[in-house]
Amino acid sequence: MQSNVPTTEKRQKREHPMEYLFKTVTVPTPRVGDLVEGTVIGKEGARLFIDLGPFGSGVVYYSEFVEMRDVVRNLRSGDTVTMKVLALENDEGFVELSLAAAGQEIVWRDAETLMRDKKQLILKVVEANSGGLVLEWKGMQGFLPASQLRVGHYPRVEGGDKDKILEELKKLIGQMLPVTVISAIPKEGKLIFSEKGVESEEIKEMISKYKVGDVLEGDVTGIVDFGVFIKIEEGLEGLAHISELDWGLVDDPNSLFRVGDKAKAKIISIKDGKFSLSVKALKPDPWQESKEKYKKGDIVEGVVIRFNKYGALISIEEGVSGLVHISEFENEKVMKEKIELGKTYPFQISLFEPNERKMTLVYLGEGRKPTPTLAVGALTSLEASVGEDTTKVSQKKEPLDVAQDKKE
Repeated sequence: MQSNVPTTEKRQKREHPMEYLFKTVTVPTPRVGDLVEGTVIGKEGARLFIDLGPFGSGVVYYSEFVEMRDVVRNLRSGDTVTMKVLALENDEGFVELSLAAAGQEIVWRDAETLMRDKKQLILKVVEANSGGLVLEWKGMQGFLPASQLRVGHYPRVEGGDKDKILEELKKLIGQMLPVTVISAIPKEGKLIFSEKGVESEEIKEMISKYKVGDVLEGDVTGIVDFGVFIKIEEGLEGLAHISELDWGLVDDPNSLFRVGDKAKAKIISIKDGKFSLSVKALKPDPWQESKEKYKKGDIVEGVVIRFNKYGALISIEEGVSGLVHISEFENEKVMKEKIELGKTYPFQISLFEPNERKMTLVYLGEGRKPTPTLAVGALTSLEASVGEDTTKVSQKKEPLDVAQDKKE
């Protein structure tokens, strides 16, 4: 006899078709955030319906129509579109999709591919600020830092005045520049471009005509704190770093050159399409000429021309300078009390290597007596501190990144 008492057994929950598909369909099933392809079924009111094949039907809502109106307006039944999955099942039982999010995802993937393959783009400059240029690509804006501009576009502004830099950068608005993608971070919305290393076939052909050691003459096209730019030929420039302008100390390149001057220089490096030039290489090397003049142990007079973290740089003649180490004094304060910039004092040469352009000195002021035999062992730390060309120590100015990558 059949009982009318309701059963206490729980009715089994009906399995949703999408859950069933996840268990039975062998093709990869979409997840939230995935890009999927589908076929347009048609529009109904503020909804666009998409056939997702074995995964059912998807829908794109009105909010997307506004943002992607040009795309939606041109869609027809049967068109194939790529979309991003926002929800596997909404209140209406459809897979909720986004055209806009898919478009952004595709653009970022393209950017990452371009970065990986180092492919060149030709993009328009739409804005400028004191830090660089804003470029537009596929509806997105990316940044081209001033440090990533090629030498010909870098703003030559003395003293780094930001307002003047901005004025120079604004001159590039509207121009089309060849660039590569060097950073693409979707989560942060950062897209960074570089103009460095991008060479047209025409530029490559121009560069191929030159080699290290060539001597050329060109107009000075720009003067900055770290050196001068010299025109090699139309569309091609090189940089003579401040340390390559003269064998003597150069504090200000403006003291030697003016824009428009003719300058002769030697090519000392060609790297990534950038020329490093030397003006002093065409002048007699005073270190070589001093070989027969000086030797270790000699007493000389020298002028204090600069203080640095190691001590004081002393010029014993034009283009030949050595270091008196701070250890010769109690500390930096005492050193600056005993020797002053621009004044002449007696010194003894403790190390002299003209081929390496190295010289160290011992201070002999205040009645100090010269040392007949200098102990080599005692000079180890001193020699290590000046283990580079003293002409370059005297002229160290940190160039901006564009300065021919002097530190690379």
